[in-house]
This record gives sequence, C-alpha cells and structure tokens, in this order.
Amino acid sequence: MIAVLPMRRLLALPLLLALGGCGFLFGDEGVFRDRSGDYREARETDPLRLPPGRESTSIAEIYAVPQVNSEATLSGSDDKVPRPAPLVAASADQLVRIQRLGDESWVLVGIAPGQLWPQLRSFLNAASIDVARMDARAGIIESPFLELKGDERDARFRFRIDRGVQRGNSELHILQMYRSSDPGWPERSDDLELESDMLQAVAQYIANSADTAPVSMMAEQSMQATSRVTLVDAGGENPYINLELPFERAWASLARSLELSGFEITDRNRSAGRYYVRYTGDPEDEDGGWFAWLGGGRDEHPAEGVPLLVTMQSVDPRRVEIQLQPESEAAALAARDREALLVLIKGNIN
Repeated sequence: MIAVLPMRRLLALPLLLALGGCGFLFGDEGVFRDRSGDYREARETDPLRLPPGRESTSIAEIYAVPQVNSEATLSGSDDKVPRPAPLVAASADQLVRIQRLGDESWVLVGIAPGQLWPQLRSFLNAASIDVARMDARAGIIESPFLELKGDERDARFRFRIDRGVQRGNSELHILQMYRSSDPGWPERSDDLELESDMLQAVAQYIANSADTAPVSMMAEQSMQATSRVTLVDAGGENPYINLELPFERAWASLARSLELSGFEITDRNRSAGRYYVRYTGDPEDEDGGWFAWLGGGRDEHPAEGVPLLVTMQSVDPRRVEIQLQPESEAAALAARDREALLVLIKGNIN
C-alpha cells in the first residue's frame, strides 16, 4: 500500500458508510447471498448443437482463451522437458505503485484494465466528482471544471487508463488544466503539484479496494490486457525483446529490470543505447538459481564471467527492440542461454 500525503487543495472526499449486516438480506440464506463460490458447483456441459440448416456464426466463446506465443522455446533440448519461464510478479504491497520519470507520473496497478475502470468510476463517485465525458473504449474519463478549496481558479481532470507493459497490468495517467481561453487539453498538466495530489488520492483508493474490484466487460474488451513486451524469435538464433514504449521510458525501465534480474551494470552509453553488464544471479540461491537446470549447477553457469552487451534500438517513436549478446566476439554464449537471460529481463520490465 502506498503512503499518501494529505491532499492540500482538492475537494474533501466524503466518508463512505459501511452497510450494516442485515441477516434477512445477506448471509447464506439471505436475499443477496454471496454467489462468488457458485462456480465450484458448476458442471461441464456439451457444446450447443443447432438444428440442421441453422447458422452458428453469431455464437462464439465469451471467454475465449487467447493464443500465447511469447514464451521462450529453448532449442536443442529434445532430451529434456523445458522448464517453465519464471514468473516475475510484484509482491502484495506493490500491487499499486506510483511511477515517475522526469515530470511524468502515473499509477502502475497490478490488475487488468477491465478491473481498474470500475474502480476509477467508484473513486469519482465517492469523491463527488462529476463526469463531463466518458469513453470506455479509449479508457478516458473527463471531469467538468471543479471549484478548489483555497484556489480562485477552477480546474478539471482527465483520467486515462492504458494497458500495462506486462500482461494483466494497467496504467492510470492523469492530466490537469485550469480554465483558460483555450478549450483543448494541454500536453502536460498546468499544475504538477495538483496532478500529483489527485494521482496519490486515486492510487490510495485503488490500493484499499483492489481485492473487491468488479470487472467492466466493455472496458476489458476495448483495453485488452495483453502485454506490451514480447519475446520475438523464441527458439531461434537471434531472439530479442519487443517493447512498446518510447525510448526515454524504455531506457529507464530496462535499467531497473537489469538490476532486478540479477545483472550488474558496469557501464552504459545512452546515446548508443547500450548497457554493459555481467550476470551475477541470485546470491541467496545456493543452487545457482533457475539457470542451474541449463548447465548443471553454479560451477557451469552458462553466463558466468561473460561480459554482456544489452542494446536498445528505437524502431518507431513508441517501440524499441532489446538484444543481448557477448560484449566480445571471442566470447561464446548459446542462443538458448541468451534467450533465457532475455526472459528474465522481459519479466521485470514495467
């Protein structure tokens, strides 16, 4: 949970009253009994069969399972069952985090956009903030101009939900503007301090209610919970990471990911998009970490002692490609080992 500073100039949020426990309304025998566990009693049934001559094109799976093609497929391991790629997830207290890069701030939330959308609407309702415009498909809610305590100027806010870098994550961005002759939204907030106050208030509300978040099917279908980071050419000779972020943010995210993934950054060249690193692994893991299954233990670690070069190249203004290779051509590192290192890096980028 985030420590939130008191809001200095925003409207005071009203207290939310908890409903009392009425036995005849709630409970196992009540009118509004808890049905969250009913799925455990559900039974599998045969697919719907239509009479001959009837069209079935309008019938489709509501919860279709998407094709997953970004996981590592290690080549040259026909004699072994490949170990699953490591799951890299934030701990419970990192479900909601405020991220900052320069003057830009946003909330990183460890739930899908379809869950974050109703929480944002619930926050606005609790804070008595009216909605002037709402677009669930674009993930945008705009408020009218609001009277602020201790400020003669009125301000309005635009809340935008984006899919996060990792699958199942979301990002919440807030833009603030004062009333002016220009009706359009500025590129950045007129008051960064006021934007920060609102951002922290929303983040705290989401952190307190994340476990009970409903799901908006419209928002979920529009803002897909797919990942913005993928491993390309898995199982090939030249695997690389495709990351849908601008270079500035991708560069900072990659540095943090390298540190979390067990790499030591020995040097960097931002203009050339290069990180010079060594893989050190997890010092607390006596068995050599999850890499031990590749080479047989710590003494035969495939990347041990190999100076590595991680390069980042812009493909377009909002996408980069990340590659990893030995710093020297004389050093050798198999494609399957480079791919395994890229899987670690990919899992910690946000």
